Amino acid sequence: MARAPLLQLSDISLTFGGDPIFSDLSLVVQPGDRVALVGRNGSGKSTLMKVMAGLVEPDQGTRVVSPGKTVGYMEQDPTMEGFATLGEFAASQLDPAEEYRIEMAAEGLSFDADRPVATASGGERRRAALAKLMAEAPELMLLDEPTNHLDITAIAWLEQQLRDTRAGFILISHDRAFLRALTRATLWVDRGCVRRQEKGFEDFEAWRDKVWEDEDMARHKLNRKIAEEARWAVEGISARRKRNQGRVRALQDLRAERSLQINRQGTAAMALDSGPQTGRKVIEARGISKSFGAGDIVRDFDLTVMRRDRVAFVGPNGVGKTTLLKMLMKQTDPDAGEVKHGTNLIPAVFDQARAQLDPDMTLWDSLTGDPDMRVSGKADQILVRGQPKHVVGYLKEFLFDERQARAPVRSLSGGEKARLLLAKLMARESNVLVLDEPTNDLDIETLDLLQELLDSYDGTVLLVSHDRDFLDRVATTTIAMEGNGQATVYAGGWTDYIAQRPAREAAAKTVPKSSGTTQGAADAKVGARKTAAKLSFKEKHRLETLPDEIARLEAEIAKLETLLADADLFRREPDKFQKATEALGARQAALSTAEEDWLALAEKAETMGQ
Repeated sequence: MARAPLLQLSDISLTFGGDPIFSDLSLVVQPGDRVALVGRNGSGKSTLMKVMAGLVEPDQGTRVVSPGKTVGYMEQDPTMEGFATLGEFAASQLDPAEEYRIEMAAEGLSFDADRPVATASGGERRRAALAKLMAEAPELMLLDEPTNHLDITAIAWLEQQLRDTRAGFILISHDRAFLRALTRATLWVDRGCVRRQEKGFEDFEAWRDKVWEDEDMARHKLNRKIAEEARWAVEGISARRKRNQGRVRALQDLRAERSLQINRQGTAAMALDSGPQTGRKVIEARGISKSFGAGDIVRDFDLTVMRRDRVAFVGPNGVGKTTLLKMLMKQTDPDAGEVKHGTNLIPAVFDQARAQLDPDMTLWDSLTGDPDMRVSGKADQILVRGQPKHVVGYLKEFLFDERQARAPVRSLSGGEKARLLLAKLMARESNVLVLDEPTNDLDIETLDLLQELLDSYDGTVLLVSHDRDFLDRVATTTIAMEGNGQATVYAGGWTDYIAQRPAREAAAKTVPKSSGTTQGAADAKVGARKTAAKLSFKEKHRLETLPDEIARLEAEIAKLETLLADADLFRREPDKFQKATEALGARQAALSTAEEDWLALAEKAETMGQ
């Protein structure tokens, strides 16, 4: 016997500000459905989810929830008036005997249930709203960007909870890894139409591209048919006017069909100008330490960042990723150690708090009021990478329309605010990009474009992100901040870090046999500290830091060799092949020097110890 659907929408139509969002929309959500809800920013995903939740009333159509079933919605900006603490809000719909569920969710999501609502940040409020939904356990959960403001540990907890639940759920998320792991069907919102495919997000992009390819082919055939019919009308209609009025009307119908077609929205016309080239060595940190209260952010940390490196910082929220980033950029002083910058650094910063955006300013004023973008004597023009451009024209390149130019920043969605900040960032020259949580709220197409831009950017990138897929596609080095002052450097992105971590941890517990392997290099560091008492300070420091440097170089060489093993790389991307070849040679030379230095210093330490 077929089960009744959890939720059914029939013939839904909805209009905002004169523009139709949906027309004649119908869909069904079955028990146990695990659905990705995808689409461009502004396509109506969140609006559709609110219709499903019963929070937005459609102009026409019906919403039916099966009797006895409940639908829960994770609010993006939850209203918490009347509640003293986040925990009180989260438990407001629970029986007292079930309040333990909030404690479990609070632990998994890393938020303080005792935090007063009045002092809670936006991210803490959203985590409380997510905990509320998970604890209430409705039969259908509607989750709009649940991973925003979560660190990777909390994302993993949420992923496991959703994998284990028997409830149905619908997810809006930009996190590809999260969607791939959890979804078995896809709802695609595109120009007011909602399509469904009974496959998870893993197959979405191939499906989307096929739909667009078929659409382009049909449009091409329609245009060709209109051209043929129009040619016939011009050349022969006067001789057959009475007999062929039907064909004339058919031509009119074809033109009407074409006029009703809605063109796809293009991608943002983003571009990066790396500006003057920096020196080969961009940042050098030696022995830096930083503490807040009784907790260590980093302790005796060393790092060398070379030109064109893409360095990612990962770790739990609150561990100090942004603080370390600020120390490396000399915005915050370390308690000990020093940071040196190379020559000609021109940084551009994307901050996770969007502090560069005044919510009360219009988009127009946000750009023209920026001293770095202002054109003297021109109220309607801005400087974009040194060239004057009309402010509305530049906004259109980032998919804003003319009406939005005079709207306040506070009226923008999260994705639109991110795009506006990227517009400001990309208007200026830079050779060091500092990106603190840039992926929050961006749609998948914009993330793809941003990744491509970073790949071709000739400067250096420092990146904080919890998006595992984005880290894999961008980072060449990952710094894992694990608390208690520990910050460990790994080659590659997130997957590379996860693969290397067990060996690194095991190496710390074994006796080194040589310095030529990652394991031996890590263990050599421990032994070197015991035998180097009579070396000079610089020699001792060099001996202690060389094993980590050797391990990093070995891992980077392995990754470059894998890249260059692609036989088609030279033909497909000659510039990338050339840069990878140069990088491989430089790292092999650096590894040879580092190994020779380590052997010489280790031998000296052993001799002096005797």
